[in-house]
Amino acid sequence: MRALYFRFAKRVVQYIYYYTFKPRLSMMATSSQHEFLDIDGSVLEGGGQILRNAATLSCLLNKPIRVQKIRAGRNKPGLRPQHLTGLQLVSEICGGKLENAAVNSTEVTLIPGKVKAGSYKADTKTAGSICLLMQAAIPCCLFSDGEIHMSLIGGTNAEMAPQIDYALMVFRPVAAKFGLHFEGEIKRRGFFPKGGGEVHLKVTPSSGLQGVTMTDQGSVTKIHGLSYVAGVLPVKVAHIMSQCATDVIKQDYPGVPIKIDVKKESHGIGTGCGIIVIAETSTGCLLAGSALGKKGAPAEKVGQEAGDMLINNLFNGGCVDEFLQDQLMVLMAAC
Repeated sequence: MRALYFRFAKRVVQYIYYYTFKPRLSMMATSSQHEFLDIDGSVLEGGGQILRNAATLSCLLNKPIRVQKIRAGRNKPGLRPQHLTGLQLVSEICGGKLENAAVNSTEVTLIPGKVKAGSYKADTKTAGSICLLMQAAIPCCLFSDGEIHMSLIGGTNAEMAPQIDYALMVFRPVAAKFGLHFEGEIKRRGFFPKGGGEVHLKVTPSSGLQGVTMTDQGSVTKIHGLSYVAGVLPVKVAHIMSQCATDVIKQDYPGVPIKIDVKKESHGIGTGCGIIVIAETSTGCLLAGSALGKKGAPAEKVGQEAGDMLINNLFNGGCVDEFLQDQLMVLMAAC
């Protein structure tokens, strides 16, 4: 299983670098001539990840890009507000220039400049995921000339995207092993449909990236997590989610200590709840399971879903879970 996983990881890195950035160069007439790397945004699932990786690598490699057929695989093709906000944030961080950058646009160009230290702010003005803004922007700060501070506004916990808790509790410590260091603070949570959550980040320039060897999952040594509610939901909902997740996990890991913090959020926009459970292993791996509350979904089901996801990720035998692997590809390619 591990051999299959690393063959897969290798192919994805090859895809990002050799296919997404395969030098099919074309000249575009602008105020000054630039050679653009043409990128097909409809490849494979044709989603926003191609766009985010392309913008990040464009910034890191200082290569102008033209992304066409943006999100062609989605029901609503083209840029959505969170994708546009992410591109604008990357462009601002690197002093770049965007063309055709508008909601619903299916083609956009980015001419990157030099990454500069400073403070930046981005607001999706929707419940669009803050974590997807982070995915595109944080790696761009690797080689800045000083600390970069970001204030990001949008959805902290949204469906079809990593949760802010996952980004801070799983991605952040693993990214640090590669030499990417950042700190994050949740000022307030924001939920669908209003968004309005706010996260503050501080990214420290890298003193040098290093490759990371992770080939052995090891044995689970402890499990920790967070179960929270916000808005009008009572804290007992968080307790129920925590207990149900614990019951599921104990069936397969009866002797492993489990500690899930329960929290009633005092600051937030909207009403929501969720849970994340994280397994730490003897070899330093972090694998997680998480779930969000939905209208009409019992708290018991939400907790069970998070527990089941963690168990499945552990049983797969990999050193990272299904959500971390694609976030590490840019760091793997950069190393």
